[in-house]
Amino acid sequence: MPFALLPLSQYHATTIVALLTVGASATGFALRALGPARRGPALACAAAGLLLVHGGAAVQSFAALSSGLDPEPRSSIYVAGLLGGTIAAIAAGVMALVLFASLSRPVVTLGVGLMAVPFSSWLAAAAAAFLGGPGGVPIFLTIVWHWLPAVLVGLALAWCGFKPPARLWVWAADLALLWLVPALFTSVNYVLGTRAYLGNFSEMAMLSRDILAATLGPAGGAGPIVLLALGIGLVGALILALLSRKGQGRRTAPLDAGGRL
Repeated sequence: MPFALLPLSQYHATTIVALLTVGASATGFALRALGPARRGPALACAAAGLLLVHGGAAVQSFAALSSGLDPEPRSSIYVAGLLGGTIAAIAAGVMALVLFASLSRPVVTLGVGLMAVPFSSWLAAAAAAFLGGPGGVPIFLTIVWHWLPAVLVGLALAWCGFKPPARLWVWAADLALLWLVPALFTSVNYVLGTRAYLGNFSEMAMLSRDILAATLGPAGGAGPIVLLALGIGLVGALILALLSRKGQGRRTAPLDAGGRL
């Protein structure tokens, strides 16, 4: 098999998204942590480097893919579909870079809500590549991937807090993303992984609609995940608020007669 930097296949569509967005998120997080004096030029350079790396990986991978396909119309449609998805994933990576590089807690929290599911998918792909044996990935790891997005979103919401009240919009957005993004990933994996409908766009659209509706419904299992994230966020935000109030109380304690706290 030819070497390719990206796993270009309809069976790895969500893995491609994870590969092209998680690294971008890590770049934004590193930029925020380093705190360069000139944030604008630093962010522009980081975005340019990201586009250079991801664009180069895409060009190399599509060159390897195209060399192994028969010269027929179906091959062109296949390449065009994968190329469109890859370009969208690169654009999403740039957006994740900008969100995680922000100095605003609500903006970074929104980035966590957007990237929680792709990050879990990225870890799952890494585990399958390096830890998967003849029996596949250990069962306990599949449980971790299922609940990890809720934990990440809950911790981010706790860090964000709910004061001023305008931040409640970030809470609503993150919980909505936690409900919607896993359903989108499930729908994409199921539809693109079904050979019987591949290429029949009307049937693929109907199947995607049905799977998405079922996954977003009560039987989809998103309710407990959203509730766990909400619970972690509320408890964590209250604990942080109490600790902050306690710290402020110590700093404002009156001096005694000797001039000591």
